[in-house]
Order: sequence, then structure tokens, then C-alpha cells
Amino acid sequence: MSAPIRIGLVGARGHVGTELIKLVAAHPRFELGFVSSRERVGQRLADHEPSVTGELRYVNLDAAQAAGQGADALVLALPNAMAAPFVAEVDAQAPDTVVVDLSADYRFDDAWHYGLPEVTRASAAGARRISNPGCYATAMQLAVAPMRGTLAGAVQCFGVSGYSGAGTSASDKNDPDKLRDNLMPYALTGHIHEREVTRRLGHPVEFMPHVAPHFRGITLTANLHLAQAFDLEEVRERYRRHYASEPLVRVSDEAPWVSRIAHRHDAEVGGFTLSADGHRLVVVCTIDNLLKGAATQALQNLNLAFGLPETMGIPT
Repeated sequence: MSAPIRIGLVGARGHVGTELIKLVAAHPRFELGFVSSRERVGQRLADHEPSVTGELRYVNLDAAQAAGQGADALVLALPNAMAAPFVAEVDAQAPDTVVVDLSADYRFDDAWHYGLPEVTRASAAGARRISNPGCYATAMQLAVAPMRGTLAGAVQCFGVSGYSGAGTSASDKNDPDKLRDNLMPYALTGHIHEREVTRRLGHPVEFMPHVAPHFRGITLTANLHLAQAFDLEEVRERYRRHYASEPLVRVSDEAPWVSRIAHRHDAEVGGFTLSADGHRLVVVCTIDNLLKGAATQALQNLNLAFGLPETMGIPT
């Protein structure tokens, strides 16, 4: 039996950290080396995460301490603009350690592998610095990628996320009372995911995010202007063919529902609708923002980094 691969997690108390702990704890090759959380330091992990057994306790490690733990991989589940000290210490102390950063800090850095496997898998081998895509950015790219090369004009994307996407720090965007019977628009131009997807697709994208009263899951509706006319069956077949070998993308003729994607590790793309002239296509993608939008994708990237089957440890 091969030796376990030790995973260190920094930012363990958040929604995504919780999902990652569950996935790593159940993985046949990975084990939790440490979990760092300022708020829970000293507490038993098993008291918060029923999927974990044993006496492992939360610690509160600074960047130098985290880099010095001897983990095979370090996963950073921190807010934006907090990853750099940890990366610098890993570079200095243990440069062969795999780092997966879930923030936006390195998504625009060409020295880092951008880990959206369905799009960038070919360049994943040997990557040691991996930037996990944004949740909305994942849904946008999965919705648009099969039509790349046929686009004319900017793609408009209308997104609605459950309030878990706003994190655990209190704000209007994760306040159930303020969200009740409400849809809250925010950052309607220049959102970082808009810039992320525009850069990755090499094509302009206009993104309008909203947060809704449900807890988890994204509905992303993409409006694509096409340089040539398509018929509906041609479009459907294009998506089926593009994702035929992708275990974590499902293609359906009907528009997917966000209520059906919660707690699932895959994405669903469908609802294909063409204008009468065949030059405008509307596509819907749903994902669980905490899973395929974050934790599941991080596990895909860790598997690829260590030469394991990409979906190992991911329920399908």
C-alpha cells in the first residue's frame, strides 16, 4: 500500500473548508496533516466534522509554521489577498510542496496553473502551484466553452448564487432575513469573475451576479451571440460531444434546476434555446458553489497533481 499523502488546510472553518475536510477525510490516498483555524484552535476536529475520526485538533499556524509542517500539499481556503505570505514561505522552505489556492490571488498569474480540469487538464501534469477557479467563473466557462470560436460580440452572463457564496463573515449578502423574498444584485460591472473568464476564454464576458435566499448552488444563464447560424440539434450535439468524456459535467436538453445540484459534485449544462435566426444561443449551467465551484474542484486538482485518477475520492 502506498504511503498516505498528507494535506494541510489553512482556512478550515469556512463553508469550503468544511467540504474539503469531508472529501480529504474520505479519500483513499489523502490524509489530513493539519487543519488551521484561528477561531477553533485547540478544539477536536471530530467534534465539528462527524466524517472525521480520531484526536486531530484545530491549530492556528502562521505562514512559516504552515510551510514547515512537512505536508505534501497545502490548500489555502482564505479570503482574497491573504495567500501571499503562505506561498512565500512554501517557496522558501518546501518548494516541492503542492499549493492549491482557492482565492483569486493567483488566477491572473501565468506562473500558476489555472485548475479548471475540463478546460486546462492538458497542462496540469507536474503543476505545483495551482489556482482554483472561482465558482461563478467555473459555471461561466462550462456554459460557454463548447461554443468558443463561434462567438460574435460579448457574452452576457446572469448569475444567481446561494448565500453561502458570501462566506461566513456577516454581511447583507449572507443575512437570511435581508434575503428573504429577495434577490440582491451586486458588483454588476467589473466583477473579478468577469475579468477572470474574459481572460481565460480570450473573449469579452459581461457578468451580472446576484445572491438569493437559498444556501448553496449557482444558476448561471449565458447569452451567446454567434457568428454563424446554428440549429438546435447541432448545438445540443456540440455540447454532448464536448463533454462526452467528462465525468463531472452532465448535458441535458432541459434547463437544469439549482435545487437539484445541491450537494452534488458535478455541473449540469442545458436549456439550450436559439433565436429564430440561429445567431443567439442561451445556455444554463448549475453547480454547487461549495463543491464543483470550490472543494470538489480542489480535489480534482490535487488528484491530478499527484498522478492519481482525477475523480478519486469524489462520489459520482
